[in-house]
Amino acid sequence: QVQLVESGGGLVQPGGSLRLSCAASGINFNSYIMGWYRQAPGKQRELVASISSGGNADYLGSEKGRFTISRDTARNTVFLQMNSLEPEDTAVYFCNARHKVTRYSYWGQGTQVTVSS
Repeated sequence: QVQLVESGGGLVQPGGSLRLSCAASGINFNSYIMGWYRQAPGKQRELVASISSGGNADYLGSEKGRFTISRDTARNTVFLQMNSLEPEDTAVYFCNARHKVTRYSYWGQGTQVTVSS
């Protein structure tokens, strides 16, 4: 059974930081590109950042420099460090695992991030 379990969301003031974690089980972690998506109310889900099994990272343009994605193969976990958070970053953040060959995806249940004073 595949599980992606996110944690680390919460309420933070503008300018603050959060670190999201996603623990994967039931998959061969090294066969998957890991990603973080977010969905704000009334908006489509969008890719925030992704990282290959080799550690190559890609970011949505505005988040590069504020967000850092990383993965720990020993713990089958992917992280999203978010700094200088803005109210516009408020959304539900979802972890995604996409197989490198088949492109089949698994999703986590999401974690709420709210940036507000």
